[in-house]
Amino acid sequence: MVQAMKNASRGGDLWTAARERLRRELGDPVFDAWIGALQLLSMEKGEVRIGAPKPFVRNWVANHYVARIERALRAEGTDPRSVSIVLAPPKIGGGLEPAPEPGPVATVTSFPQPPRAGAEPNRSLWNRVLHPTQSFDTLVVGPANEFACQVAKSFAEGQENAASLLYLHGGFGYGKSHILNATALEARKRGRRALFLGAEDFMRQFLGALHRRETLAFKEEVRAAELLLIDDLQHICRSTSTISEFLHTVNAFSDLRRRVVIAADRAPEGFDALGADIRSRLTGGLVLALAKPDRAMRLAILKTRAEEFARQRPHVMIAEEVLERIADMEDASPRELVGVFTKIATYADLTKKPVTLEFAEETISQRGVPPRKTGIEDIQRKTAEFYKLDIRDLHSKERSRRVARPRQVAMYLSRELTMRSLPEIGRRFGDRDHTTVLHACRRIAELCGSDTVLKQEVDFLKQVLSKPKSI
Repeated sequence: MVQAMKNASRGGDLWTAARERLRRELGDPVFDAWIGALQLLSMEKGEVRIGAPKPFVRNWVANHYVARIERALRAEGTDPRSVSIVLAPPKIGGGLEPAPEPGPVATVTSFPQPPRAGAEPNRSLWNRVLHPTQSFDTLVVGPANEFACQVAKSFAEGQENAASLLYLHGGFGYGKSHILNATALEARKRGRRALFLGAEDFMRQFLGALHRRETLAFKEEVRAAELLLIDDLQHICRSTSTISEFLHTVNAFSDLRRRVVIAADRAPEGFDALGADIRSRLTGGLVLALAKPDRAMRLAILKTRAEEFARQRPHVMIAEEVLERIADMEDASPRELVGVFTKIATYADLTKKPVTLEFAEETISQRGVPPRKTGIEDIQRKTAEFYKLDIRDLHSKERSRRVARPRQVAMYLSRELTMRSLPEIGRRFGDRDHTTVLHACRRIAELCGSDTVLKQEVDFLKQVLSKPKSI
């Protein structure tokens, strides 16, 4: 009895020393994620039995760390004949107890935690804090991003589909980071280990591990994720070793049948610094471009932001015509639209003054997007003169071709040469519905592609209306 107690005590000391050696070799993040939860169950006649609290941890340690554990034990003065990792759920009173039967492997319901306090948190890949408000619920979905959002959500939910790699590309401010953040949030909410990194973070962490000779720990920490998300890939193309490690990482996730989501400002073919092997690997995934939002989507983004602002500042009310004017900025990215809105809303909040359409025009012009000088009245007058009509004909309900076609041309020019919304243009043409204006614009654009005479007429009117007014 006394001898058994001595053996148990010696075994515990050896295991404690081996654990500290493993912590130094693997680094705190990997140790805390996989080794920290293990406990020594027995060490008798050279047979070492170590308990893991969950099936996934048991399987992962058995497949990746048994040899390291055995070497650590030998370095501390023992010579184990075998090292077994068994499932040993936590006891109610603390510690672990061996499970009566191994049982099936269960799906893990947690992800590696950030390193403990004082363990050099800047060296952990898991320290990035996700933005709580950038979720799928707050993401405005439209034709520009609908398919990309559906695929990203399926990745977060762990649905089975043919793709294992999703590559999103688009201009700055198109919502790529929001989609990646939302994907990581959704995955973690479902108990999946999602690792979200900027490409620059990946590069810096890898080069730091290379300098410290801890690349193996870096690899194991990254591969502990079930879902890997890399943002701003364009920032990674600076180091040959980093690019090579990135390729190995993507291939490893493919081999493990895990998912990768990548975002960049261009398609894979646009990366001249990447080798052909990496470009081929990326193009072999599901490559989706985020398009520029159409007007309806731009307006929806602004309305969402206005609702959020109104919840925090109930006294600030931004008129819909102001939002429509901002949404008319066709060349602006969603981020730029929000910037204009924020300036206008902040002005209203601080000055307690209502926001007029004129102030919106001035704000837009200050951002380098000059307001259109041509007015709808000018367009109506010049169009009526050109087609030998009375300007009142353009406001009338007459539907004869003699009047209807010039009216459509005037509507088309109003859309092209001013920043007025479709509803406002419709109101200026006899209170017509915005769908009537939209139909007129599409019809004239279509005819200009086939009717050379009409195209010449439209181009002439554009030229006349675009000339600066004489003083």
